[in-house]
Amino acid sequence: MRGGRVAVVGGSIAGCAFASAAVRAGAEEVTVLERTRGRLADRGVGLCVHDDRAAELAATGALPAGIPAHPLARRRWLVRDDATGPAGRAFWEQPFPFHSYHWGLLWRGLRGATPRSVVYRQGAAVAGVAAGPAASGASGGQAELRLADGTVEPYDLVVGADGYRSVVREAVCPDRLPQYAGYVCWRGNLDAARLPAAGAGDWPSDTVATVCFPGGSCVVYRIPGPDGPRVNWVLYATPPQAGRLPYDDPTSFPPGRVTEQLTADLHEILDRRFPPYWARVLGLTDPRDVHVQPLYDLAADRITAGRLLLAGDAASVVRPHNTSGAAKALQDATAFEAAWRAAGSWAELLSAYQASRGAAGRELVALARRLGRAQVEETPAWADMDVRAAGAWWQAQLAGAADIGGRAMTP
Repeated sequence: MRGGRVAVVGGSIAGCAFASAAVRAGAEEVTVLERTRGRLADRGVGLCVHDDRAAELAATGALPAGIPAHPLARRRWLVRDDATGPAGRAFWEQPFPFHSYHWGLLWRGLRGATPRSVVYRQGAAVAGVAAGPAASGASGGQAELRLADGTVEPYDLVVGADGYRSVVREAVCPDRLPQYAGYVCWRGNLDAARLPAAGAGDWPSDTVATVCFPGGSCVVYRIPGPDGPRVNWVLYATPPQAGRLPYDDPTSFPPGRVTEQLTADLHEILDRRFPPYWARVLGLTDPRDVHVQPLYDLAADRITAGRLLLAGDAASVVRPHNTSGAAKALQDATAFEAAWRAAGSWAELLSAYQASRGAAGRELVALARRLGRAQVEETPAWADMDVRAAGAWWQAQLAGAADIGGRAMTP
């Protein structure tokens, strides 16, 4: 199947990957509509990709070569223990075969690899989507996008890569909305050159530190940055007064706009629950680099309808615990390209994509929910953990999954 006009709603990681995949598969015209006007590359959030997933994605062309990444090898689980020292006591260490990325640098690499034929329109906000006659069983028809300025544009296929508040998902499965998980995460990053100011700490550069405390946990690891190495951290907990957040609306507090009370909540956790060294590390973060994200999830029953197709976070909203977001988006793009190449019609393409990626998204949501319960909602007595108990606890959360980071696309 060759030709056709494809619109990709959303121009971040999933959007760039799908635009490239559509061109490689044979689309005649590909247009990316990104609602923001600023530089997406300025986002400083860190992320990780499992080494096996990275190798698989590099082989398909979905993960371009040359994007800066920091190698990680192990994950060390820690609790506060004043008798042990300021860095706390490690009760378990597990392999962690991942590479970490800076969101902006990863996006920049994907954007740079997007074919020149792709039209990338910033400031193009999509207000509504119509699936086309195929949504009711017809074999033909086009999807239509209604932009915020009132214009309507027809396409042969629309890819919803517009994140967890997806407008396209509203047309695919209007009865499904992200559900609040009951807790939040504080995120931040800082220049790694500032680490000596935190004092002595045993923290090899290839190690992820997981600081555990009653009612939450925090992961800390190094990432590459535009101006040198940085430290990225994500702290999961339930705020002392949950009613402060707009839980009826999946909205984050972006950098520089975190409320005074949420900042105080963070400092209380650091002071009372953290080993002193790790509290000082997080305390080195510029307030302008801290934001708060209420966590939501959603497992959609279907990810296609008519001439519409969902990708990345638009298809399944997954809590960050299983470190699979970027890999999942790139795997979605890989499956989309493979389905296109094998299809003889749009209907065959959409059916094959649904079969390939629908269950994969639901499995990731289920695993992240188990991890969230175990690491935030129903935390164990961390201080009583030893190597044997921690290993058994971890396997119980995996429930048969090979690892976090997403599963292989092929057996």
